[in-house]
Amino acid sequence: MSILDGRTEIYRAIVAPRAPWSRVLRAGEVLTVVDLDGNQAVDFLAYDAHDTSRAYSAQATLQGQDSIFLTTGSVLRDNEYAPLLTVVADDVGRHDTLGGACSKESNMLRYGHHTWGQHACAENFLRELSRHGLGKRDHVPNVNWFMNVPVDPDGALGIVDGISSPGLSVSLRAEKDTLVVVSNCPQVNNPCNGFDPTRAEMVVTIDA
Repeated sequence: MSILDGRTEIYRAIVAPRAPWSRVLRAGEVLTVVDLDGNQAVDFLAYDAHDTSRAYSAQATLQGQDSIFLTTGSVLRDNEYAPLLTVVADDVGRHDTLGGACSKESNMLRYGHHTWGQHACAENFLRELSRHGLGKRDHVPNVNWFMNVPVDPDGALGIVDGISSPGLSVSLRAEKDTLVVVSNCPQVNNPCNGFDPTRAEMVVTIDA
């Protein structure tokens, strides 16, 4: 174990490009997601670990704050409006709640039939959810850490080059025991990963 900013590190793992990852965070633990190489979107789901029907809700989360973006102080809420996680530190400044997760179907519609065989976040999520007894019906709208999705005044949105850089991170404190599920995004057809998916790192700490 090591000490980080007065906290004790209890877990660290590098998530390979295009790979999934998951862990149950105990209440009070802090997960720090690190964009190791820069410009990498990290798709993210969260569930009450003891009642997975209570999952991250984009609607409840946005209703509880004055912004469509997430940053320090943002509270990720479940579909009953209860806090799951709080963003306690953020090097980037804003993170996406609207862009969703790529899938084979959306890739084909947006970028052409030749993309059908490409791996996507939806498949990553389903693979990792299955490890916890969950399935397609449990797949809810997700957060995209580090992903840059600007919204125009007319409501139009796009996926553009990221605003992160190597080593920047976002940290979330679990407000209750929370299952977190990650897809280290494999997208190569738009700039969310700079057309070149790279690594992410997960670090879990507790009060020293």
